[in-house]
Amino acid sequence: MTLTELRYIVAVAQERHFGRASERCCITQPALSLAIQKLEEELSCTIFERRKNRITLTPLGEQIVHQAQRVLEDADQIRLIASQGKDQLAGLLRFGVIATVGPYILPDLVPLLNKRAPKMPLEIEENLTLNLVAMLKSGKLDVIMIALPLEEHGLMTRALYDEPFKALVPVGHPWQKKKVIDSRELGSEKVLLPHAGHCFRQQVLDSCPELSRSDAEGWQGNSLETIRQMVASGLGITVLPCSALTPKYHNKRLVVIDLAKPVPGRRIGLAWRRGFTRPQVIDAIGDAVRSLNIAGLKQAAG
Repeated sequence: MTLTELRYIVAVAQERHFGRASERCCITQPALSLAIQKLEEELSCTIFERRKNRITLTPLGEQIVHQAQRVLEDADQIRLIASQGKDQLAGLLRFGVIATVGPYILPDLVPLLNKRAPKMPLEIEENLTLNLVAMLKSGKLDVIMIALPLEEHGLMTRALYDEPFKALVPVGHPWQKKKVIDSRELGSEKVLLPHAGHCFRQQVLDSCPELSRSDAEGWQGNSLETIRQMVASGLGITVLPCSALTPKYHNKRLVVIDLAKPVPGRRIGLAWRRGFTRPQVIDAIGDAVRSLNIAGLKQAAG
């Protein structure tokens, strides 16, 4: 059984005439009749009842033709997918992003990416790094945006940008008039950080050894925005990436303070499976990120 034979029986079923069906299929009528006869013998059933001036479908033939139409439609869909594959920026992209990046980068990144790839809608998954990596490796996601470095067999990465961390304190805090503080001073304060499992939490602890030694498991929040509001209430202070401290997030109850050099920070990049068939997607995202106009972000050297 071949797709060609299925096209023949569909044509005959639609035309109800071997002559017209043969013209439509660009084949001689005897050859068309022979091909259909061969298929009926292979299936051990009669698809068409051949009468003097009329061709009709048998009850079983109706089911076979209906299924043949579905198969042909699926085959056409495969051709469409292959055609889209020639344009790597056409078609859905399943994009994962960590929760400490998504809310602050995507509002600027998505419009820029849409201009570069208008035929590539994004299905976005916001999650923890561990979960995003698992979904990437299983094929549920195509590309993920996470903090680097990432060492995982079968995955490739590309750095996008570096961003510094800054301290955030409530109005009335003894530090509120300081321009710069040493990260070692954080260890003396009640510092609110995301729950364990958030890579950002570990990045802050790694960057601020004094804070790591005084870290209290009780001072945790579910998200950076929750933590921001707890700081505004006077519960403690926190450390946030600069992308979460742009003017749109200004709060008159909060004061942002720079951290002294060497300034702690993080590197954000992309990860994808080795052998990903749409490498131009990686370039498109990289180009869009380079066009971001977010204060404090520095394009990664590599």
